[in-house]
Amino acid sequence: MVDFLAENNSCGQAILLIVSRGNAIIAELLRLSEFIPAVFHLRDKSDQHKYGDIICDFSYFKGPEYYENKLEAKAELQDIDEEFRENNIEILSRFYLAFESVHKYIVDLIRYLDDLNEGVYIQQTLETVLLNEDGKQLLCEALYLYGVMLLVIDQKIEGEVRERMLVSYYRYSAARSSADSNLDDICKLLRSTGYSSQPGAKRPANYPESYFQRVPVNATFVSMVIGRLRSDDIYNQVSAYPLPEHRSTALANQAAMLYVCLYFYPAILHTQQAKMREIVDKYFPDNWVISIYMGITVNLVEAWEPYKAAKTALNYTLDTANVREQASRYATSLDSLRPQVQQLLKEGFLREEIVLDNIPKLLNCLRDCNVAIRWLMLHTAESAYDPNNKRLRQIKDQVINDSKYNSKILFQLLLDTAQFEFILKEMFKQMLAEKQVKWESYKKEGSERMTELAEVFSGVKPLTRVEKNENLQAWFREISKQIESLNYEDSTAAGRKTVQLIQALVEVQEFHQLESNLQVCQFLADTRKFLHQMIRTINIKEEVLITMQIVGDLSYAWQLIDSFTSIMQESIRANPSMVTKLRATFLKLASALDLPLLRINQANSPDLLSVSQFYSGELVAYVRKVLQIIPESMFTSLARIIKLQIHDIMEVPTRLDKDKLKDYAQLGPRYEVDPKQLLEDGVRKELVRRVAFALHKGLIFNPKAKTSELMPKLKEMTATMDGFFRSFEYIQDYVSIYGLKIWQEEVSRIINYNVEQECNSFLRTKIQDWQSVYQSTHIPIPKYPPVDESATFIGRLCREILRITDPKVTCYINQMNTWYDMRTHQEVTNNRLFSEIQDTLGTFGLNGLDRLLCFMIVKELQNFLTMLQKTILRDRAVVDVFKGMLSVVNPVKGIVANASKVYSSAVTKTQKIWVAYLDAILKVGQMQILRQQIANGLNYSCKFDSKHLAAALENLNKSLLADIEAHYQDPSLPYPKEDNTLLYEITAYLEAAGIHNPLNKIYITTKRLPYFPIVNFLFLVAQLPKLQYSKNQGMTCRRAADPVDWPPLVLGLLTLLKQFHSRYTEQFLALIGQFIRSIMEQCTSQRIPEMPSDVVGALVFLEDYVHYTKLPRKVVEAHVPSFIFDEFRTVL
Repeated sequence: MVDFLAENNSCGQAILLIVSRGNAIIAELLRLSEFIPAVFHLRDKSDQHKYGDIICDFSYFKGPEYYENKLEAKAELQDIDEEFRENNIEILSRFYLAFESVHKYIVDLIRYLDDLNEGVYIQQTLETVLLNEDGKQLLCEALYLYGVMLLVIDQKIEGEVRERMLVSYYRYSAARSSADSNLDDICKLLRSTGYSSQPGAKRPANYPESYFQRVPVNATFVSMVIGRLRSDDIYNQVSAYPLPEHRSTALANQAAMLYVCLYFYPAILHTQQAKMREIVDKYFPDNWVISIYMGITVNLVEAWEPYKAAKTALNYTLDTANVREQASRYATSLDSLRPQVQQLLKEGFLREEIVLDNIPKLLNCLRDCNVAIRWLMLHTAESAYDPNNKRLRQIKDQVINDSKYNSKILFQLLLDTAQFEFILKEMFKQMLAEKQVKWESYKKEGSERMTELAEVFSGVKPLTRVEKNENLQAWFREISKQIESLNYEDSTAAGRKTVQLIQALVEVQEFHQLESNLQVCQFLADTRKFLHQMIRTINIKEEVLITMQIVGDLSYAWQLIDSFTSIMQESIRANPSMVTKLRATFLKLASALDLPLLRINQANSPDLLSVSQFYSGELVAYVRKVLQIIPESMFTSLARIIKLQIHDIMEVPTRLDKDKLKDYAQLGPRYEVDPKQLLEDGVRKELVRRVAFALHKGLIFNPKAKTSELMPKLKEMTATMDGFFRSFEYIQDYVSIYGLKIWQEEVSRIINYNVEQECNSFLRTKIQDWQSVYQSTHIPIPKYPPVDESATFIGRLCREILRITDPKVTCYINQMNTWYDMRTHQEVTNNRLFSEIQDTLGTFGLNGLDRLLCFMIVKELQNFLTMLQKTILRDRAVVDVFKGMLSVVNPVKGIVANASKVYSSAVTKTQKIWVAYLDAILKVGQMQILRQQIANGLNYSCKFDSKHLAAALENLNKSLLADIEAHYQDPSLPYPKEDNTLLYEITAYLEAAGIHNPLNKIYITTKRLPYFPIVNFLFLVAQLPKLQYSKNQGMTCRRAADPVDWPPLVLGLLTLLKQFHSRYTEQFLALIGQFIRSIMEQCTSQRIPEMPSDVVGALVFLEDYVHYTKLPRKVVEAHVPSFIFDEFRTVL
């Protein structure tokens, strides 16, 4: 018969593919369970308030129209809904595909069973497949994996969350409109069961059997699978565990499968006492905590509580006397095994001959150790016992007392066993590799010894006092030939023959009285020794390695091992060389990966890579977690150095215990993962944790403080960061890592990530952690809960700067680069602030602040335009004033008659709209001033610290602009194509080096707006009376009670106009020119000698406009005659 798993056997390949897919689906579900967007839990009040109306459970399907109409009724809800869709559709699609694959899995399995029954696979029926060893295993696994999938989904992704995700996917995707979509079936299968994995949660009625029956599975198939699992040893595990007391461990995997499959046939659990008694006697006579898949543990006492037959049968196992007997047995074996294993691990004890002579004994020791560790780990695990269940608490207490359980002793045994297993496996692998070569060399040596003896008895060889004996000569020649003829390939015959040859050599010594000649005796003894070695060598079988692999399985501890983390870390802290033993434990744990990957590998499935990456990624993450104690200890020493660095002026020599650190660092080539990289990643992780915490704690400001805490806190933070940096520089040589490189990479990552998170609040499509280029799974940047409206420290810093330089309370003097308090005229801050920020957060901090200000300006301009369109331009009375004003000022080249009355009347009628208008303009102007200061600071330090970069960027920028200008004059010349990222990339460099002008930036896209130039003109005219001109300070506020700061006003207006077509600016300037000419005309006719203050203000505005935009003077002289400017200068 064709091998069931042969590639040409379609029946075997079909079920193998199904099972392989089952293992891959479980890995995907476990992977995704860590990426559930928090918003679907609706735990926070803010989330409930914001998303409560757009995230629904299955109640949505009762009346979708009601929900959709509710959304359509409110524009802001639609906006939130659209934003939510953009941010979550990608992850929702991934979850949906995983849910769909679970449904497809069971549908495919049912179809396969139908095909078997209908005879699609020639000569194969359900019965014949179950008779085949591989077929039986695969059919049992197929049903079991489906059960595990359902349990994993319910444990890892709560029912309510699943429903909300499915409804959201249904609403946002096109799946509902496609005819072949099976979304309805998926929703039926995965609707909430009412189960909660929270401790103390009540178990729903008929759970999980009603959940398992949502897609009915063929009852005959289920009962036949359960029958096989009850009666057979389907994986032939008992041969690896010959002792009867180890039987339940040998059948543990099968017991887990049976446990899951019984839920498909709950009648056995409820009423069939005889079957349950048989199951418990065979599988659970001495255990009640089982691992069902990759360390997911179940306590049968709790799981079988609702089932009468199962509960009754299990009561015999849980009898107090039996529990005591089992616990005491393992306590005794623990006491005897520990010294035994420690003896075996002594240096030089495990030699090749000892191993070969004692294989059964060593294997028995391994079995005893692994069985004891398994039983104690599972039956004392905190997670296996619900603390709210009194009976479980009693059983647990009894186990712990009777087994004299001590987690440290158990952990020590686990370490020793893993190390012993590792050494033994390595020795065996080596012996297997050298087996044939050694066997041949022993054979050659033995044969040569016999040939030499034959020559001795020929009388030719000069061996003292040996008479010639032709019979012995011929006999030894024959023996030599016999040894030569032994065949390695036929090991059984060779073994038998070797034993006979040894016997013959013993007899020849006795019969021919050869004892008297010591040299002959020696030759015979040597040959016998070589023949013995040949027997030993031929007995090195691969079966021993396979048995060790089966016995050493640690997959049940995939999750439980976490409870030993603190012990592992403590032992590394106390004795760094402990890492060697831990390595063996991690390798033992890595063998758990064989379980899910076996079938995927057999099926040659493309899922092999992603599944192995997931589980090995989990394992590496755990190894990193344990070994993180090394950098933590290092940083504890570092903390002492930092203290010295900050508080002692003199250079303090490092106090770090060098030898100890060397120990810590010497992981040696002991991991598949590069150990040096692992240490470096650990150091990075600890650095990130500490620096992020220092920045989070150090940059919290009290907005109610009389004097701002900004400068003192920045100085303090600079000292802390400098201490970190200098100490990090010290330690880099001890652990041989590039300290400066790590420092710059990680600090820039922390700051960029925090800037990204802060900017998320301004973005519609948020950047999630898993999409961020700055966040990492191995070296995560911690997220702290916000302490105010800002999400991160960079937001708090930015808002504090905005608060203390607020144009309503401060006055900015451009020539001094300084802000003064309007009331007290005291200095508030100056451009030193930005150098201080650069000292604290580096160039990336200043650059990040600049990026955040960009987002804030965009937001402010968007809000401003919304206000303009929805409030100002919809106010009838105000629009009428604009209309009237337009007719009065036309033509703009002319002069307005009765000017002061016309302008003041228009300003008075529109007075109410200017408060909010001024607010927005000043905010934008204030942020532009800050951006200019940041650009200056960055450019200054760039020219000092990297003059070549600064020069290269400036030249490249100029040449690019020259090329672009040339292209616009002659389109045949080259220009960067659309897919060329040069302009985009160079911009990032230029902004980081401060080679840009924030005033020239286009922040938002705009449409045409009616009356826009006249609105801005009237706004400016309305502000001029609040200001006065002084020779020393330029334009300043008249009354502190009605505050207006001039530079933010000018820059704000300039930025706003920059967002629109240049003709608006042209019209705006023409209106100001007309205003100046008209008022001057009126003054001349009324013979007023002095230039009115409003005209002075308007002329200063034009001067400043030319100054900031770097435009030629003729732009404004086109609207204002040059003699007025001349007269104005005399006023200056």
